[in-house]
Amino acid sequence: MSLPPQDTADLRSGPGLHDALLRLLPLVGGWSGEGVGVSPSTGAAFRYRQELRFFHDGRPFLAYESRSWLIDPDGEVIRAAERESGFWRPGPDPDRVEAVVASNTGQALVFSGTATTQRWELATVSSVPSPTAKAVDGEKRLYALIEDQLVYVTELAPSDAEYEPHLNARLSRS
Repeated sequence: MSLPPQDTADLRSGPGLHDALLRLLPLVGGWSGEGVGVSPSTGAAFRYRQELRFFHDGRPFLAYESRSWLIDPDGEVIRAAERESGFWRPGPDPDRVEAVVASNTGQALVFSGTATTQRWELATVSSVPSPTAKAVDGEKRLYALIEDQLVYVTELAPSDAEYEPHLNARLSRS
């Protein structure tokens, strides 16, 4: 009996990347860096450190994990912050992408958007909070590769409110 394919974030080893994921290929691997954000409920600015990981097992999806920590002005960790996990999938045509993401804040988000070889623009098509989570009507995310770094910005629409800037970061391969 052979073992099933192992997850890998290294395109040089493990199972080959599924052909349907070619638009997502540049994301595969680990990313880390720092960003700034604004709390939608208070308007307070904050800094954070983040690690992202996109990996696969040869099937037509990427697994996704994100961990972040609030940091002080000197870059020292204050405390753990948001964690997310989910899956990025090819959309109905090569220029489309879907993502399903759940967070420790109690949100389950389904995104749909466009994909190019170095830019991924997503917006929620569904947002479901757990019974104790703050309601969020939607989120928009833009990821892009710029000079070998993964940069992204997000906008968040808290319940019954307009979209507002929320997070932005610049991450390097780790």
